Amino acid sequence: MRAAPDRVSVGFQGEGTAGGPPRSGPLSWGQLENWSAIVKQGTWLPLGGVTPLPEGTTVDEVAAELRYLMSRYEPMRTLLRFDADGTPTQVVYATGEIDLEIIDAGDADPAQVAEDVCERWRAKELDFATEWPLRMAVVHSGGALTHMAVLVSHFVTDAAGAMTMLTEVAERTATPVRGLQPFAQAQWQASPAGQRHNTAAQRYWEGILRTVAPDRFPRPATVESPRYWHGEFTSPALGLAARRWAERSGLDTSTVLLAAYAGALTSVTGVDPVVIRPMVSNRFRPGLADVVCTLAQAGLLSIQAAGAPFGELLERARRVTMAAYKYAYFHHTGMERVVARVAAERGTDIELGCYFNDRRGPARDETPIEPGESSFRWVAAQDAPSFEPLFVHLDDVPGTLRLSLYLDAAHLSPATAEELVATMERITA
Repeated sequence: MRAAPDRVSVGFQGEGTAGGPPRSGPLSWGQLENWSAIVKQGTWLPLGGVTPLPEGTTVDEVAAELRYLMSRYEPMRTLLRFDADGTPTQVVYATGEIDLEIIDAGDADPAQVAEDVCERWRAKELDFATEWPLRMAVVHSGGALTHMAVLVSHFVTDAAGAMTMLTEVAERTATPVRGLQPFAQAQWQASPAGQRHNTAAQRYWEGILRTVAPDRFPRPATVESPRYWHGEFTSPALGLAARRWAERSGLDTSTVLLAAYAGALTSVTGVDPVVIRPMVSNRFRPGLADVVCTLAQAGLLSIQAAGAPFGELLERARRVTMAAYKYAYFHHTGMERVVARVAAERGTDIELGCYFNDRRGPARDETPIEPGESSFRWVAAQDAPSFEPLFVHLDDVPGTLRLSLYLDAAHLSPATAEELVATMERITA
């Protein structure tokens, strides 16, 4: 038997006047892009999981950590308000309270109880208008706290911001928060300088939208069932080759692997030029390096890849990626309107669902890679809509390189996806 969860209310005080009215205003560009994903996928995009607690940990200590998180990071203290048409506004509070759940494992395995809590939370919708975007609980067994369960919405932070947060939480950093917080970001974005940048980004995108073929993938003759597939390609050879080409060319391995992705796409689809949406951290922009928030946005690039030796393909990638990264910072809804307008003027939809995301950490090229056999496996397949036509992630895995693929089989067959990653390995060898 397990007891019903108890709760402790944890008060917090962030930047701003205690008891004063919250600040409200438009979402930042990063928040807006993330919100569009939340709406599209129908999930609050929870991140996190279960952490074993050191022996002797007290409820007061966990509550202090929760208070620190809520007090220090503005996105934790942000709720949303929605206009009649569903347009969100951010509302940032200086003070408030949040519950910490306390769960008695009873005679159950406390680790499994904590996992069950996370599963319950993942399945339970988050009301962004009334609930803070963080859920935390502790599990106790035999009179001692054993595990902590924490989930936070991706709306709060991207991977780079999460790394900053984890470091600061561990050290209990007390110095003022660095950089522009989302509310201040939105203010700059609405300024004349921010609007000039947004206009330039729209102009850059429109130049690509007007010249490329509307389709990214030749439609399969038959659609696999289930329709949405998740696979993993593990390749020490591709990881080692990327490092060799990076050293030879002076580029980083992310650009090398993006070029390999472009070359392989042309090879297996026959579509050229290739159009790719690279995920860009935007952390290189002034005042944004260490901010705990969502900043990553999907840019847009076009590269002619057919028939090019890989060395030449790298040079082409070098030329187009700088502009793509520069203009991967824009008002998401406004850009959607640009895409729709150009599509209407061309008389056809323009497919842009081909993504590339290097989510490896900053030490991505410092850990040893051991030579070994490549392998591919399908992890899951489902009929519930969940993926873009094609999304390829680069992941940190000790001793190798792993590509995680998510695809819609109505656009690209699973067999073609396997051929795609094998071709990336072949053309870089």
